[in-house]
Amino acid sequence: MISYDQSRKILKKAKIKIKDETILSENSLNRVISDNIYSNINYPAGNNAAFDGFAINSKDTNGIKKNSPKQFRIIGSIAAGTKSLNKKIKKYDAVEIMTGGIIPKGFDTIIPIEQIIFYPNKNNKKYILVNQKIKKFNHVRFAGSDFRKGEIVVKKNTIIQPNHILAFKTLGVKKIKVKKKINILFFSTGNEITDQDNIPNWKVRNSNSHYIKNLKENFLFNFKNGGILRDNHQNIYKSQIKKLISSDTNILITSGAVSAGKYDYIPSVVKTFKLSNYFKSVAIRPGKPILFGKIKGKQKAIFGLPGNPMSSSACFRFFVIPFMENILGLTEEQPIRANLKNSFSKKKNFTRFAKSKLSTTKNGKIEVEILQGQESFRVKSFVKSNIWSLLPAGKSKFKKGDILDCFFPNHSNQTLI
Repeated sequence: MISYDQSRKILKKAKIKIKDETILSENSLNRVISDNIYSNINYPAGNNAAFDGFAINSKDTNGIKKNSPKQFRIIGSIAAGTKSLNKKIKKYDAVEIMTGGIIPKGFDTIIPIEQIIFYPNKNNKKYILVNQKIKKFNHVRFAGSDFRKGEIVVKKNTIIQPNHILAFKTLGVKKIKVKKKINILFFSTGNEITDQDNIPNWKVRNSNSHYIKNLKENFLFNFKNGGILRDNHQNIYKSQIKKLISSDTNILITSGAVSAGKYDYIPSVVKTFKLSNYFKSVAIRPGKPILFGKIKGKQKAIFGLPGNPMSSSACFRFFVIPFMENILGLTEEQPIRANLKNSFSKKKNFTRFAKSKLSTTKNGKIEVEILQGQESFRVKSFVKSNIWSLLPAGKSKFKKGDILDCFFPNHSNQTLI
């Protein structure tokens, strides 16, 4: 048995190569960018108005005083999305302009509509009256003030979020290169596992595959359910590993049959193949029997997760997800740090993943409560939880006020940084 830290080091070294593909930017949510994305344009594309109002030349207001206003002739109107005026601008000209409208050459400042005085009146808008000096570039959005042509929009190895897609569509980024999604083939194991709804009390409903399948919406993989391997399916499992080597599957995962029981054949079958970066059993709770190995000379990996739902969930979150993020080139996930609300004890030499509830106080302080019902068979506490707390090895007692590292269960902390 190895420590959790040792297992993490092994997983970091066991990288497998994932190819790139080019996709439409609007379909890129939760994908990992392979290369920096650059803007091909200046944005805004031209100087435009930040307010509804009137554009004038600020030089024309030099010397104007409040008691002697000057008439500026209205020569047209510009709405957002329409072509700018192509007229020769004369002294004391003004043009009505809406927010986002392109400011014509010859004008350099905007007077907001709220400050406009019409002459002769509102019903006969021939002129506006200006009774003070107006600063140059008042309420002007400059071309390229947000993005310059050639500027990086999003850096490589970023998980694309909706705000990134907004930027892509704003800047006309149509296609982007991303890492291909990792292909996972998943098997449940055991004679007790069933996909039936109405079951006798000696059967167990197949929940692990459904949990992991639904995680793919927030993570970085495609999921294929291989079904259920029964207690006498050693040869079928072995054939699946052989198929893995020549298929487009990147990771083969099983839940169950990984411990030391009579029907726990996963370790013995896996060890018949040439492996690198192999480990079996980690000093963690839940999930101690976990297995990992990389097929030697191939870009393929195998995980054997425990069959208990909480053990399987924890191991997928703290082993499979970091492994996938590493091979996709992402930086190491950082924890959310929170103050412990209640005391908790565990075995000193084990790392503990605890079902917990994250909250904030009225003062904005982040707190975490370790919930009752930490046994690995208990699902109720997992339903009530919204975070995993990680309690490291080397310490057995944790008291109120201690700072704990926390990780979201159903999506990566990566999307927060």
